[in-house]
Amino acid sequence: MENLNKVVELSYALDTFYFLMTGALVMWMGAGFAMLEAGLVRAKNTTEILTKNIALFAIACTMYLLCGYGIMYPSEAVNSVWPGISFLISPDHTVEEVLASNGETYYSGLADFFFQVVFVATAMSIVSGAVAERMKLWAFLLFAVVMTGFIYPIQGYWKWGKGFLDALGFLDFAGSGVVHLCGATAALAGVILLGARKGKYGPNGEVSPIPGSNLPLATLGTFILWMGWFGFNGGSELKVSDVGEANSVAMVFVNTNAAAAGGLIAAMVVSQLKFGKADLSMILNGALAGLVAITAEPLTPTPLVATLIGAVGGVLVFFAIIFMDKVKLDDPVGALSVHGVVGMWGLLAVCITNPDAKLSAQLIGIACIFGFVFVTSMLTWFVIKSTIGIRVSEEDEYHGVDFSECGMEAYPEFTDTSKG
Repeated sequence: MENLNKVVELSYALDTFYFLMTGALVMWMGAGFAMLEAGLVRAKNTTEILTKNIALFAIACTMYLLCGYGIMYPSEAVNSVWPGISFLISPDHTVEEVLASNGETYYSGLADFFFQVVFVATAMSIVSGAVAERMKLWAFLLFAVVMTGFIYPIQGYWKWGKGFLDALGFLDFAGSGVVHLCGATAALAGVILLGARKGKYGPNGEVSPIPGSNLPLATLGTFILWMGWFGFNGGSELKVSDVGEANSVAMVFVNTNAAAAGGLIAAMVVSQLKFGKADLSMILNGALAGLVAITAEPLTPTPLVATLIGAVGGVLVFFAIIFMDKVKLDDPVGALSVHGVVGMWGLLAVCITNPDAKLSAQLIGIACIFGFVFVTSMLTWFVIKSTIGIRVSEEDEYHGVDFSECGMEAYPEFTDTSKG
């Protein structure tokens, strides 16, 4: 009996450590988003985009701590006067509780919170790039408070908190819908109210490319996101302390990597065929599209099928980015296409490999997440627009928002907007 108890304790320690380390990998995705977006915006807007990315992480952590976690997982806060506080003022699982659970309690409750909080920050990071170069910093941060404290947790509860979508049979392993579609939908509402950057679209529908300032930085950001995604999907297996779970984690890692590779190759080939050039920005988004596509179900496909699922995502994101420009939805980093369009594809692709998936449930899940997040985000953006405004002045946009919003520039030797 003593040996059995020791095994249970060691398994608990191992699974808790695994949960924390994969959460740290997901936290590192924040650096990936910051580098990707900083590389894809113009030099005069770099400081502001970096400020948004690091500030949103802090806001997400605080809001999810105060109320988001309790809303998303109400069973974890049943004794709390205010949602989410009970897990802070109550001790974590005791040895006796862990042993009495017969192995059902296999990681720390605080480890679970940490893993969940970095996911909500990821969803908010998606919004940042789509509204870049023309949104007021504090308008964005106010929206982050509502998004991370209320909008994300409510729709997250529907699936991961054992709400009605979970009961319906909606499947979303690591968040193609709960995280990526949610973030992209919130971004879409903001982009619609915000409008396009000056000079992006002509009066006759012509599109003027606005190239990013630092493609090496954008490439570094993509590599960081690719790496962090192993924590995003791998950690969502929740456990690694027995042979079956360890094998499942290995499969998730392999499939995640395969899908990213498939998405990148597909986007590169389509770019060459359509443009006659290997467009690096499309290639980077192809890799991210593959990762988003496989996130809804990275366990049940074979590696070859995972590659194909990612490849479809890479093709979809290429044409989705072009379509967004045709309908004048200005998205400097392609977030609406990568996380929104391909997020929906990933949810539908679950039906290809998981026999438990139902197309009707997946479609209902997509509709509910999109509908709820779009309406609540649009209302939130509208209130902010009607009070403090969401768009910088035309003069500040022309000179760049680094100096007007943050008082400093990322590349002062090259962009002298402070004297402009």
